[in-house]
Amino acid sequence: MSLYLTSSPKDCSQKGFHIKKLNKKLLYTLSTLVLSILSAGFLIWLILHPSKPEFSLKDTSVYELSLSSPHLLNSTIQTTIVSKNPNDRVGVYYDQLRVYAAYKGQQITADAALPPFYQGHQDTNLLSASLHGAGMPVAPSFGYEVGRDQTAGRLYLGLKLDGQLRWKVGTWVSGRYRFDVNCIAVVAITPGDTSGLLSSVQGSQCSTTV
Repeated sequence: MSLYLTSSPKDCSQKGFHIKKLNKKLLYTLSTLVLSILSAGFLIWLILHPSKPEFSLKDTSVYELSLSSPHLLNSTIQTTIVSKNPNDRVGVYYDQLRVYAAYKGQQITADAALPPFYQGHQDTNLLSASLHGAGMPVAPSFGYEVGRDQTAGRLYLGLKLDGQLRWKVGTWVSGRYRFDVNCIAVVAITPGDTSGLLSSVQGSQCSTTV
């Protein structure tokens, strides 16, 4: 004799009711958790949305800028750039920094690497770099353009800084963001001066993109 166990329709309906109730409760909990995380993230962004770093050119000295041939340039330039973190609650990590000089869109020194560093709230740092170029290829018009600037008494050099940064809020650190800084050095040229040293006559605010 065989014994069969069966569930009544009432038992099945009760089980289905409990499963549906559990699924609704789980869905509500997950929705509430996601909404809370999004709301907290938006609130933090709204309050602590970081301002991009500020850079300015402190000084620039040109020790050499000479053509070894019509298309090859030798250069030696010393520059100091001021970096400021304008944020009250956000720190900045700087990584993979490089600096180089340019003239009328042409790179005239090799890249110079700067060490990575951390910049605290409202901190200011000086970034100094010695830039050198040996046999840097330039356009055939380079000598003419420099000669024209010498006649005018001023030489306009571009100082470029780029790298990656990370924002720090408390113990949280963001992913990496690329940034580019463009500074213009106005270098005075005195007619008849044979010292070979040229220095910028004024500092300047630099443009920054993140």
